[in-house]
Amino acid sequence: MTNLDDLPGHLIRRLQQIAVSAFMTETGAAGFDLTPVQFAVLATLEDNPGIDQATLAGLIAYDRVTIGGVIARLEGRGLIERKVSASDRRARTLKLTEEGHAFLASARPSVFETQNVILKELDDAEKDVFMVLLRKLTDANNELSRAPLRRAVDEP
Repeated sequence: MTNLDDLPGHLIRRLQQIAVSAFMTETGAAGFDLTPVQFAVLATLEDNPGIDQATLAGLIAYDRVTIGGVIARLEGRGLIERKVSASDRRARTLKLTEEGHAFLASARPSVFETQNVILKELDDAEKDVFMVLLRKLTDANNELSRAPLRRAVDEP
């Protein structure tokens, strides 16, 4: 018989469930209708205004097809805008609206508090080690993902 608690993959899946639940609880309690992926989109567009949808998907390690629905919902809420790319008429560039910037600034404290909730059982030294190991594993296994992280941003 297999003890699931001895399988890193099982524990990582459980921690992901816990992280999403904590995120939804903290942001919801603060009055925000926001998912972790939506936050990643908004934060990435704040840092990279004018990127296209494919680049955005790579920067947040999200499926290029599925990201369209996330973008459509955020656009429908007036938080982002899409425009036809000046360099490629088939592509759409993305950027935060003024409302999007304000929403992100308001939501950020509850997102940061989520991180404290998730890591609350670790002392500062353990948090540092956990983050080093987490980054090491995600970086080393990036290409195993169906949506690998792409750090480089091509100029739109």
